[in-house]
Amino acid sequence: MRELDKKALQAKEKNAKLGPDIDLESYDSEPVPHDYVEDLGSLSEAEKKRMILAGVDAEEKDRSGTYIQKDTAVLHAGSKEEGLEVIPIKQALREHEWIKDYYWKLVSVDTDKYTARAQLDLHDGYVIRALPGSKIIYPVQACLYLEKEGLSQNVHNIIIAEEGSELHVITGCATAAHLRQGLHVGISEFYIKKNAKLSFTMIHHWAEEMMVRPRSVGRVEEGGLFLNNYICMRPVKSLQMYPTTHLVGKGAVARFYNLLVGSPGSEMDVGGRIFLKETDTRAEIVSRAITNGGNIIARGDLIGEVPGVKAHLECRGLILNGGSIHAIPELKGEVDGVEMSHEAAVGKIAQEEILYLMSRGLSEDEATSTIVRGFLSVDIPGLPPQLKAEIDRAVEQSDKDVM
Repeated sequence: MRELDKKALQAKEKNAKLGPDIDLESYDSEPVPHDYVEDLGSLSEAEKKRMILAGVDAEEKDRSGTYIQKDTAVLHAGSKEEGLEVIPIKQALREHEWIKDYYWKLVSVDTDKYTARAQLDLHDGYVIRALPGSKIIYPVQACLYLEKEGLSQNVHNIIIAEEGSELHVITGCATAAHLRQGLHVGISEFYIKKNAKLSFTMIHHWAEEMMVRPRSVGRVEEGGLFLNNYICMRPVKSLQMYPTTHLVGKGAVARFYNLLVGSPGSEMDVGGRIFLKETDTRAEIVSRAITNGGNIIARGDLIGEVPGVKAHLECRGLILNGGSIHAIPELKGEVDGVEMSHEAAVGKIAQEEILYLMSRGLSEDEATSTIVRGFLSVDIPGLPPQLKAEIDRAVEQSDKDVM
């Protein structure tokens, strides 16, 4: 740990290459005490309402486990199924020697000042692990909740799908209704072992003045599948994330899906990078972005390092009421025998589509709303029904906000 601290100290003032700079000293990082909750039914109705908007259900219906962190404190952590572990990361570091084989092994602690802060001033985070051969069909839910105004919430998460396992995770980030300003720094490391399957769906439901800096890296072994879904359709001041995944085993697959809505004043810089390092690996990045007055940068980077790989990048943007969308697709084939493609399009709703729907009896607002919902409805193969329902609910909610 001392070596990690040393590297973090060296990177403490190192700015990120992408996105606007943030003055970390303007946010409080002191611990905020909250009591542990055994029964999630004892959460306040306001907290339950905010959490469900990010896909986290206090009733734990159709859930296999739950992790909830409020500000800097763990409110609840536990598994309901055999073969599944849900552990606060500070507890895991104290009690389990094996976690050190995963902690800061994919994300570099000295990447920038945000990774440095997560090491030097870690509040907590979760370890979610499916044991070898376990089929965890119902999703695990995790919520990172901010209540204290002006707080920097610093978390580190590790998700492990052991060999032959199947794991689905829905993680919701949310704020209390009264909160306006804060910072979220989140480190996530994903390990998908041989012939394992992991779907990870992240729904952000932030406040208008929130600054958000996730840093994540994944590793997929032979025959593994990693579905990474990111949904942010609520106002946020500044969001910058560029998750990276390495396909290191033959036949490994990664698919990224991003659904974004940029509200007035929002600055979003969201992308994804996938390295295809072995034969027969497959990668796909699909992005849907709507700006309602915000500025969105949609990035995608696919790197084919060996022959026999296939990769596709798709970015579509829709401008409703001002703002901007900047699509930056990148393909890099480093050898002969790679098959890689991309398509990108940014535009507005076609007037003839609105007129057609109005001719079928819809008002102009209803017609626009229908088109927006259809634009954001992306078919994500491999998701269990429970996760698809949460994504559909997020799309439905965003439609109301956009309109």
